[in-house]
Amino acid sequence: MAIEVGDKAPEFTLKDNHGRTVSLSDFRGEKNVVLLFYPFAFTGVCTGELCALRDELPAFVNDDTQLLAVSNDSIHTLRVFAEQEGLEFPLLSDFWPHGEVSSAYGVFDEEKGCAVRGTFIIDKEGVVRWTVVNGLPDARDLNEYVAALGTL
Repeated sequence: MAIEVGDKAPEFTLKDNHGRTVSLSDFRGEKNVVLLFYPFAFTGVCTGELCALRDELPAFVNDDTQLLAVSNDSIHTLRVFAEQEGLEFPLLSDFWPHGEVSSAYGVFDEEKGCAVRGTFIIDKEGVVRWTVVNGLPDARDLNEYVAALGTL
């Protein structure tokens, strides 16, 4: 079951596509976080979603907000994916222990071995303020993220 609005967001520490350590607590008191889980790099729907975010990046990475995208791919795969697609926001690897963070947020599909499309907007105090979870084939509408961020 996915984390719900009003829940305290589970803390995590993951490596990004450059091997840097990123923790949710890095942003506490400083920025709202758009935490986006996606199944796999280099797949059609995932690439489309992340490139749409790239094209609207100022709405998601600014003085008030930080976008963090999480998949169960390795950091090496994520590095090549980010370079190929021009993604300049952190791509975090939930590779090992496999799916631990995705599971904590209730979006890990055990049968498929990957995260489903879950998005959580977390405020500066670490509380989930908005969420949407879609199945693997169903892209999310980034305009909904922008509207939700506008309410914080």
